[in-house]
Amino acid sequence: MKRGLGVCYYPEQWDESLWASDAARMAELGLTWVRIGEFAWTRMEPQPGHYDWAWLDRAIETLGAQGLKVVLGTPTATPPRWMLDLYPDMLAVDAQGRPRGFGSRRHYDFSHQGYRGECAKIVAQMAIRYSKTPHVCAWQTDNEYACHNTVLSYSAAARATFQNWLAQRYQSVDALNRAWGNVFWSMDYTAFDQIGLPNLTVTEANPAHVMAFRRFASDEVVSFNKLQTDILRKHTAAPIAHNYMGQVTDFDHFATGADLDIAAWDAYPIGFLSDRVVASPDDKRHFLRQGDPDFQAFHHDLYRAVGRGRWWVMEQQPGPVNWAPWNPDPLPGMARLWAWEAFAHGAEAVCYFRWRQAPFAQEAMHAGLLRPDSAPAPAFAEAAQVARELAAMPDVAHTQAKVALVFDYASDWAWQTQPQGRDFSYFGLVFDMYRGLRRLGLDIDILPPHTADLSGYALVLAPGLATITPALMAALTAYQGTALIGPRANAKTAEFAIPVPLPPNLPGLDCVVARVESLPPDVRVPLANGGAFHRWREKLEGAAEVVEHTADSLPALLRAGGAHYLCGWPDDTALDRVLTQLCHGADLPIHPMPKGLRRRRAGDVTFLINYNPHPVTYEGQTINAADVVWSRA
Repeated sequence: MKRGLGVCYYPEQWDESLWASDAARMAELGLTWVRIGEFAWTRMEPQPGHYDWAWLDRAIETLGAQGLKVVLGTPTATPPRWMLDLYPDMLAVDAQGRPRGFGSRRHYDFSHQGYRGECAKIVAQMAIRYSKTPHVCAWQTDNEYACHNTVLSYSAAARATFQNWLAQRYQSVDALNRAWGNVFWSMDYTAFDQIGLPNLTVTEANPAHVMAFRRFASDEVVSFNKLQTDILRKHTAAPIAHNYMGQVTDFDHFATGADLDIAAWDAYPIGFLSDRVVASPDDKRHFLRQGDPDFQAFHHDLYRAVGRGRWWVMEQQPGPVNWAPWNPDPLPGMARLWAWEAFAHGAEAVCYFRWRQAPFAQEAMHAGLLRPDSAPAPAFAEAAQVARELAAMPDVAHTQAKVALVFDYASDWAWQTQPQGRDFSYFGLVFDMYRGLRRLGLDIDILPPHTADLSGYALVLAPGLATITPALMAALTAYQGTALIGPRANAKTAEFAIPVPLPPNLPGLDCVVARVESLPPDVRVPLANGGAFHRWREKLEGAAEVVEHTADSLPALLRAGGAHYLCGWPDDTALDRVLTQLCHGADLPIHPMPKGLRRRRAGDVTFLINYNPHPVTYEGQTINAADVVWSRA
């Protein structure tokens, strides 16, 4: 598929006299996609049941007249003020029992049936009106599910729906009591309608109760999204996407993506580095104006998996953002680098957010391709360069990588529910493994936890999986390559009990986790061959072959055939050594990379991506600061 460049545009926010010139400039710049509509519910339906489509008709026609393809967003992330008059109880409620308020966005509860009905009406009206419009070439549902911590709601609507969900899952309250271990602390129930939400308890709630609520809340997002896709598919064959976020794990994106054609995500590299990436102070300074060299790539690979091969960047940072603790200006070249990195990972489209910087409201300090006075911002010329390069470069094909990394949203919920150590993070553990693989110059496919076929991969990593699914367990058992499992693998049943036999309970690997310990930030467990475990360490017993020891002579890495079990969370020194040894054993070539330089293969094209603020020389080739270059084999 031909790659495309696009932009997010808000015609309702600008005088109509600007639309035609904006559209002409977009086309001249080389853009092909324009996303509109996702925040415009008040303009579409100013009063309940009274619709105004004329302005949107004209906007779509104006964009289409310039050859631009429209992604039309459903506006359900921004309910109008009149909606609250109809449904005063539609607001989500936080864990302290406080309703969220009007005056921003995402102010709805996924479980509120009245609000769902209004969403169905507006989506149906849009689908009927625009499904045959030739310029509308794709759709987006809602906007950034889970952003601003809006998945978990402790409302009356959520409680009633959760009770019904529990009744369907467990069938009898006695079965639920047994599954949750409610005999502990006399927590037994005699009816489903007695079961509340796991907040405002005196001390921690039963972790099985919390985990059930997390699964329920994720299912609510999935069903809310499916409500919209079911309506759209009755009227249109155009592809449907949703724009996910970075390091947001509140719901199962794989399950949500099953009802979509395209997985998109919103990439803000510098904002994410400041706001959520765990890195040393030195690295934060070094990559201040570029972003973390692996964070974007991780999400590119994750959403390629969620989209079953089809994925976009729906919002790409073009300049300083407004929402992070600090908001530096990107180095010259980064708006081009980020786009090309996405295309190297298989993106079909990259859309910059936004066309023109707004001079008003919450995002007034968020840069666009244009300044508020319509003069070009620095990213404007970089987007034009990307468009020219795309037009001149033949398509690049994604091929299966030799390395796979399993990612599981439910494991993230599990270890948030019972981290055992304050700084234990499933996402952090998986991301550390991904970073280690990238430091060796390897390409990675991210796989869902229900993967049933691992053939074609020389190396598979499955760290931190709280519960290994039957499908993945069968796949690992049949797998003939090299696998690295653990730490903290298969440590819980689906109902959050410690399983017996004890974990990891992997076929052929004779060992059990006898004890675990979480480690404060200033404590390390040295390994005999260098490096150390930090944050998490397990003490294993059994007859499995010990490949590495800790300095206190306990197993650090165990092996049975190609299956390896890692007994702790390794620091970079230990991880690089272990991964290098595994790659050598799997006959997998590695390409150790200088700091901040990354390598990506796409078919017969090799991309070198320099996240550094200075040039880097690699294999005789110098790559400039904030630059990306490519060559064909």
